[in-house]
Amino acid sequence: MYTSGALILTNDGDFVYKLTHPKHEVTKTYTVTVKGKVTDEEIEILRNGVKIEDEFITSPAKVKRIKEDIENNKTRLEIIIHEGRNRQVRKMCEKIGKHVLALHRSKIGNIDLKNLKIGNWRYLTEKEVESLIK
Repeated sequence: MYTSGALILTNDGDFVYKLTHPKHEVTKTYTVTVKGKVTDEEIEILRNGVKIEDEFITSPAKVKRIKEDIENNKTRLEIIIHEGRNRQVRKMCEKIGKHVLALHRSKIGNIDLKNLKIGNWRYLTEKEVESLIK
């Protein structure tokens, strides 16, 4: 509800398992806007993995700063993960003391939104499905 961007809808349980189970390492790419400045040290913490639940430590993430808006006290990051636990990116940002203002999933695996407008949808091609389950 509070995240925009790519979703894959299917009734194929095996396909869902291959997309979502961490052992298959299908990446999810997010653009995250947070309140405040994100330091290099905080980015490194996210890259190394953070404890977000009782005993769960996230796998290392790919994180880069896209834009820093000093005037409006916001930072935009790109975060790439392969786990996708419930609210994982938000919880990761909370662990470095940052409140998420906007979260957008721009890619699942190599499937991106390209020119798809908000609210529209399309079928995946056979080639795209094959690339996701390999």
